[in-house]
Amino acid sequence: MHFGARIQYEKIGSDVTMQCGSLDNDASVTWKVNGTDVKARRREEGPRLILMEVNMSSNGLYSCFQNPDGQRRDQINLRVGLPPKEPQVTCRSNTYPKGFYCSWHLQHPTYIPTDFEVDVQPLEVTRDEVHKNRCHVKFPELFTSFPYRVNVTAVNSLGRASSAISFEESSIGTVELSDSTSHTITDAYAGKEYIIQLAAKDMEIGTWSDWSVAVHATPWMEEPKPITSTTESDIIPGMHELPTVRPSAPHDLCSPIKQ
Repeated sequence: MHFGARIQYEKIGSDVTMQCGSLDNDASVTWKVNGTDVKARRREEGPRLILMEVNMSSNGLYSCFQNPDGQRRDQINLRVGLPPKEPQVTCRSNTYPKGFYCSWHLQHPTYIPTDFEVDVQPLEVTRDEVHKNRCHVKFPELFTSFPYRVNVTAVNSLGRASSAISFEESSIGTVELSDSTSHTITDAYAGKEYIIQLAAKDMEIGTWSDWSVAVHATPWMEEPKPITSTTESDIIPGMHELPTVRPSAPHDLCSPIKQ
């Protein structure tokens, strides 16, 4: 950070105009960037420097000096970047029914400082002290059938973009905690896609890990195997033929694990 310099944020690919203080339009000035001559594509109009189609290499400290005495009149810290796009938002609960947390991230960098505004209607939000892109929300004491709406807005000097997700408390499922490394789920529906993630902690003294990478799975139902008919030659003499009882085909099903 250069003390005394003002910061100017501009979008990548745009033409950028920098004004040397409050000098008159007919003032003659010389521009420097990081103490050296400006070599980028540019145009100078009196006290103004116009950079053409700026990119990341255009970042720097620009200083202007009034001619002919060479007195410095202004300093501008140029920061080039992009406006944010819609953030990706996910919400999970590992303390249900106490509450849940939401996290978010940008799929594309902005290259300039970007903040996030979080709103969860109709609940109060607490920002995480460790993870800057995470918030915690407590469920109300009384169960509600109204959907919760989580809205996250990414904001920087070049723009803003929002994403929102909604869910109902009744849609949250739980499984019993265990020390096993596998879990059998019996209530999935064939043909429906499920997203499965796991979190773990070290006994009772640990803290919950981040959720694992999401696995997408679609359960299916196996076709019943054809029943082979029994002929007389297959029957052992002296024994009665027993009725053949075939169990129904097993269902290979998976469903999401939520904690």
